[in-house]
Amino acid sequence: MRAAVLGAGAWGTALAKVLVEAGHDVRMWAHDPEVARVVTETRVNPYLAGIELPAALVASGSLAETLDGSEVVVSASPSQFTRGVLAAAAPHLPASAPIVSASKGVEINTLQRMDEVVAEVVGGDVADRFAVISGPSFAREVAERSPTAVVVAARSDALAERLQSDFQTPWFRVYTNTDVIGVELGGALKNVMALAAGVTAGLGYAHNTAAALMTRGLAEMTRLGVAMGAREATFYGLAGMGDLVLTCTGSLSRNRTVGTRLGRGERLEDILADMTAVAEGVKTAESVHELSRRHGVEMPIAEQVYAIVHEGRSPADAVQALMLRGPKPEAWS
Repeated sequence: MRAAVLGAGAWGTALAKVLVEAGHDVRMWAHDPEVARVVTETRVNPYLAGIELPAALVASGSLAETLDGSEVVVSASPSQFTRGVLAAAAPHLPASAPIVSASKGVEINTLQRMDEVVAEVVGGDVADRFAVISGPSFAREVAERSPTAVVVAARSDALAERLQSDFQTPWFRVYTNTDVIGVELGGALKNVMALAAGVTAGLGYAHNTAAALMTRGLAEMTRLGVAMGAREATFYGLAGMGDLVLTCTGSLSRNRTVGTRLGRGERLEDILADMTAVAEGVKTAESVHELSRRHGVEMPIAEQVYAIVHEGRSPADAVQALMLRGPKPEAWS
């Protein structure tokens, strides 16, 4: 099979490597032609320094060249750039190729999930050939062949099972699901909770706080997901709880790192200026703020993250506000 990966960041590169290792002919498009040149000449991507990439992985700065003859297209750009990349790619997209989203976010201006963005940009029958891949998977660990389990969701079992076979390797295990909305939202919402987890770590709080935050954060994610049409059970799986635990606890989590630095008193502008990769949760916090209001869903943790990131609230005050909320029964919905 010939596969095209649109996006040469860490995650796109890791997935391209997986597809090569699964035996496919893979081309990877880089927004920055310099990245494509470096990958071609050195077999290393600066976004995954130290990882040798297979010689069979072709990197290019041309969308037409990358997409030519592709039988599956992986969209791996940061969510806020997906629309622009796909609009540029649209004239070159093979008519019948499945489009697999690997982006974890919600578009700010429209509040659309990636399946909605793809449908709007590409049109036609794309909903029937759209899929999303998500789950607890740091790009570096995937590239290093650390045993990893993810989920691929499509509206039909047949497409999900086909993609499961396409991506599966002895160290990259793929489960199937048909809850596209839930898998997409799980991947997006957990980044907001990872910011919160980082904030509590930066403030010096330890395991009790982290456990409480992840448990109640999962409840918030589930409430919003169900209100938006997802299945509750999806949030108990790899795309929900699995990815949440990884992103809230792992040292490779960009979102947790941003939160930790915020908790230590650094300014968001300074933190983001230091980063070469995108922490999706910063933008997604704004989207979630609006979505929770639109759907009438109470999300106190997400609201405090929004207040810290976008309104300048003190992290210590945000934690205090959460702890002093009125007494409630433990409820999931």
